[in-house]
Amino acid sequence: MPAASPPPAPRRECYSTVSQVAVHVPPGHQTGRDIEELLRARDPHARVLPGLLRQMYGFEQRRVAAQGTWPSDLAAAAGRRVLEQAGLLADAVDLLIFASASEDVEEPATAHIVADKIGVTASAFDVKNACNGLLNAMEIADALIRTHQYRRVLICTGERGSLLSRRPRHRANDLAEFLPACTLGDLGAALLMEAGERPGVLGGHFRSNSAGWRAATVSNPYFTPAFGTMTVRFDSAALAGSFDGMETAAFDALRALDRTIDDIDLFCVHQPSVGFTHAICEALGIPKHKVVPTFPQYGNVATASLPLQLVEATRQARLRPGDLVALFGLASGAAAGMVLVEW
Repeated sequence: MPAASPPPAPRRECYSTVSQVAVHVPPGHQTGRDIEELLRARDPHARVLPGLLRQMYGFEQRRVAAQGTWPSDLAAAAGRRVLEQAGLLADAVDLLIFASASEDVEEPATAHIVADKIGVTASAFDVKNACNGLLNAMEIADALIRTHQYRRVLICTGERGSLLSRRPRHRANDLAEFLPACTLGDLGAALLMEAGERPGVLGGHFRSNSAGWRAATVSNPYFTPAFGTMTVRFDSAALAGSFDGMETAAFDALRALDRTIDDIDLFCVHQPSVGFTHAICEALGIPKHKVVPTFPQYGNVATASLPLQLVEATRQARLRPGDLVALFGLASGAAAGMVLVEW
């Protein structure tokens, strides 16, 4: 009888690391005063007090991409920058994930458009979960890398949130539900995740309260009664209520990894307003000096918010190798999650 074949050698344990992060910042911007003047011009009967956006949200200005710019343009620009930083060509990417609240088209996945603009020929798909899409993409990439499916995953996002505030309001008295859209900004961002021998992404925890989905909605234009129109509605009070208790996702993530809040060196949190950011940090016991404020100067840039904070922290020399970084996301739906990364 032929000799039995020896068993295959066990695979070495593999980890995922965040090796590069970059943003693409559009050159245009709008101040709160600019936006308030546009609101008055659009609806002379609306009571838009001077400084309203600053008083309600802590908003100063947002970045605005040039007319004709697509979400894929912003994502591709950030993706190219990440690859340049890493000294890699597009063919070094094994998988591209587009994880944005904005998209170019309903079909195909915008990831294919981004990949084509960068020159990536590997597999590509979208991940969509409002402002938590990028965190979910990291969760997926980490699992795929750990199971040896891919070695290098490029996660891109391109947000064109400023377009939502240009949509016509459908009721004369719906300013309160529309106003949060006026703080949405434009930005491209990208992360490069790679296989490594040391743990980089340590783990995370996610929670959902899907009963809260009605609090913040942007309708699909193909399924509205008036074909081709889009409605934007933010019920701020209901949205805040849908997050009640969601901060426990952070504590669950820390507990699972035998870490505490005090172990965190840098805390990046999705920033839909200054007040909301302060409330989350207070609920979690995060001191202000561990947070990088971005909302006042960029507005709410949705999925690009967390990478933007990483880039700003690096620019300010507040992020060093070996630091424990917490990425905490909140999204309409409602969803919350935290991923811990050793930098």
